[in-house]
Amino acid sequence: MRLEFVCVFMIILFGLAKFGKAEIYIVTVEGEPVVSYRGGVDGFEATAVESDDDDDHKLDSTSEVVVSYARHLEKRHDLLLALLFERGSYEKLYSYRHLINGFAVHLSPEQAETLRHAPGVKSVQRDWKVKRLTTHTPQFLGLPTGVWPTGGGYERAGEDIVIGFVDSGIYPHHPSFTTYNTEPYGPVSRYRGKCEVDPGTKRSFCNGKIIGAQHFAQAAIAAGAFNPSIDFDSPLDGDGHGSHTASIAAGRNGIPVRMYGHEFGKASGMAPRARIAVYKALYRLFGGFIADVVAAIDQAVHDGVDILSLSVGPNSPPSNTKTTFLNPFDATLLGAVKAGVFVAQAAGNGGPFPKSLVSYSPWIATVAAAIDDRRYKNHLILGNGKILAGIGLSPSTRINQTYKLVAANDALLDSSVTKYSPTDCQRPEVLNKNLIKGNILLCGYSYNFVVGSASIKQVSETAKALGAVGFVLCVENVSPGAKFDPVPVGIPGILITDASKSKELIDYYNISTPRDWTGRVKTFTGTGKIEDGLMPILHKSAPQVAVFSARGPNIKDFSFQEADLLKPDILAPGSLIWAAWSLNGTDEPNYVGEGFAMISGTSMAAPHIAGIAALIKQKHPHWSPAAIKSALMTTSTTLDRAGNPILAQQYSESEAMNLVRATPFDYGSGHVNPRAALDPGLVFDAGYEDYLGFLCTTPGIDVHEIKNYTNSPCNNSLGHPSNLNTPSITISHLVRTQIVTRTVTNVADEEETYVITARMQPAVAIDVNPPAMTIRAGASRKFTVTLTVRSVTGSYSFGEVLMKGSRGHKVRIPVLAHGYSR
Repeated sequence: MRLEFVCVFMIILFGLAKFGKAEIYIVTVEGEPVVSYRGGVDGFEATAVESDDDDDHKLDSTSEVVVSYARHLEKRHDLLLALLFERGSYEKLYSYRHLINGFAVHLSPEQAETLRHAPGVKSVQRDWKVKRLTTHTPQFLGLPTGVWPTGGGYERAGEDIVIGFVDSGIYPHHPSFTTYNTEPYGPVSRYRGKCEVDPGTKRSFCNGKIIGAQHFAQAAIAAGAFNPSIDFDSPLDGDGHGSHTASIAAGRNGIPVRMYGHEFGKASGMAPRARIAVYKALYRLFGGFIADVVAAIDQAVHDGVDILSLSVGPNSPPSNTKTTFLNPFDATLLGAVKAGVFVAQAAGNGGPFPKSLVSYSPWIATVAAAIDDRRYKNHLILGNGKILAGIGLSPSTRINQTYKLVAANDALLDSSVTKYSPTDCQRPEVLNKNLIKGNILLCGYSYNFVVGSASIKQVSETAKALGAVGFVLCVENVSPGAKFDPVPVGIPGILITDASKSKELIDYYNISTPRDWTGRVKTFTGTGKIEDGLMPILHKSAPQVAVFSARGPNIKDFSFQEADLLKPDILAPGSLIWAAWSLNGTDEPNYVGEGFAMISGTSMAAPHIAGIAALIKQKHPHWSPAAIKSALMTTSTTLDRAGNPILAQQYSESEAMNLVRATPFDYGSGHVNPRAALDPGLVFDAGYEDYLGFLCTTPGIDVHEIKNYTNSPCNNSLGHPSNLNTPSITISHLVRTQIVTRTVTNVADEEETYVITARMQPAVAIDVNPPAMTIRAGASRKFTVTLTVRSVTGSYSFGEVLMKGSRGHKVRIPVLAHGYSR
């Protein structure tokens, strides 16, 4: 019989006083969680999900065996705390039982120290915060013609696949999520999630399309960050972000995107018939706490989701862990993947700087953000004939008519209003309506717009309230990292983003605006007109890697040591994405009160991959998460629509934006190709034991830390972390020669012969063996890749292994190696 972790205490500590200010801690303890418990405790049968042996084996949370063992773990958590501390001196927030064995607790730092030294306690980690990683893309990705017909059209795309969203909730009344005029949604027997009821209306958040809706805020409440009147004590989205991500992955097809009387197109999710399961753990003012996020993930896997979409990343590294792959968050996701759940996570928005990723682990699909082929442009034509380019999703002023230009600075009601930053045009009451009515209002783009205290939407409202025919917003100084997105407005309006063009406008205005000796304007004689900016221009140079998208190399620890693992994994659309918005949403000041928003971020890219993974899961229900990820990666493209290598947005030394040739550190394997991913030919499969081998062979990782989070002894059979069977090869420190092994499995219906070739930049030699192999349907074969340093350049060399099948399949994996002399 196995000894339980709180059987006997030599010393029982009662009556510990609370000294420091209470904080939230995530504690892991001895004993396997449900997902990996193989038996050994008297009275409790094994519950482990043996995903490596049976890809279709998922956690059955309704079985009496699972329920009984989970209850047993929770009792142990409660007993440990009760033995150590006085009742009332702590608050247990959650018991984690399914994916990791532990709990979240609110107590003092002194009590946390006591816990750290208690028998059976493996780790005590202070909670840390997370943040959000903040339409046209179905056509851009080829879904309506290339993918949906194979699954029975959009009416069946994603049918009965459940996507879980750990985000800011959902606005259930949005047309993207309603069930009007749709074929009824039947029950999904394997999904067992709850539906919370709106405390105000007493109506359920679920409707068949939305199949589960829960919220997690115990850590936020304990930390004093939660305000129920703003954050909503329910799954309701008070932010907008959660509704946006859910509709990208699984929103209904063909929903008109209308704003200010103009239809910008039809919105659709990647998998329009997939079910949405909401696990709200992010909130509008403070983001979220890892303790709540881990509880949400644990619950989602317990409930039976197929896919997890995570548009969330840490604000900063965890407080007391060195390893990027080992913390309560990544360990919980490892448990989710062991239970058969595919996880897509946003790469982060820290680009274009190296090592800016916030998603590190091999069991997660890390998604970078691309700009798709849609660009919006507008023009201001001045009275002197000059045409100034800018952006503005707006109608034009009247054709063949010009209007006087009036600067906000020259229309102040009195000098006392300067304290309100009147040039921002946020307050109509400080400007003179008589001067502005019937003219074009000129405003200045200040730092207030960058921090969100001013918005283009409010400029539009101000101009409208003052009777202006339109507005111009001038950017005179560009802050490093400033990102200008077009914003839909109801009246003619344009944002001049190029400071040199803004100077041309200001010079023209000053020359054509005579003043008296006090500086007061005598008469406004400068004129202009605004063109129509509503129609997008389609570019063949798409996709491109967005400037904000986080970049590799991947890191194995928070000293920024490089890992033998490529991240990001894949590129998907994440810039200017139209999708559903919550009427309560405040995440984007330009879309307050609107039903749709067009926003950017790797937050938008991750649900694209989650939705496409749902289509793959629908076609191949027995595939493992690693097989789905492999299919996405090996079929991706590194070429844009014009057939040229994908480019990445980058800052030059002058901080201007320019384009450079992208590398795998920008896009992983390449841009997603959904049609090809449904039929990849071969997959690089991997499971829990393989990921354990990766951890155990990664230099610098403490084996005790691995055991603390995985409950498993180390397995070094992999030899080197680069031998993990991923659809990419990365060697961060290549000395002389290294041989890497990969195993492929034929998932097609017939035998196929593959010819294998490889190429590499000249500093590293590459060789593959065998040069060809025939693989029966369902069979697996190994091949090796030999990499040898030819010259030391001080940087990575990039290459690829290409496998061409006799039946037309093409499999490509990126190869990266950094050569050293020793």
